[in-house]
Amino acid sequence: MKSKPQTTHYKFVQNSQCEYFPCHKVKNKEDFNCLFCFCPLYMLGDQCGGNFKYTNGFKDCSDCLLPHTKKAYEHVMSKMDLVMKIGSKRE
Repeated sequence: MKSKPQTTHYKFVQNSQCEYFPCHKVKNKEDFNCLFCFCPLYMLGDQCGGNFKYTNGFKDCSDCLLPHTKKAYEHVMSKMDLVMKIGSKRE
């Protein structure tokens, strides 16, 4: 049985060499988390918990920093059951 890691470095990734870094306006670039570059919660619509708006009928997340915070991992993982439920529906 694999033991639980002593660190949580996997919860925060930063790619400051990315040509889009940071992809949102932020006060502190050092705290910008790139782990969820493309938010896995987009499909949840108004249930994602982020700061978004609808523009011309499309979800606009350009003002949302939720997946780019240090606490992003916990929030995204708390929504994974809902993502799995929606993703597993069969027509």
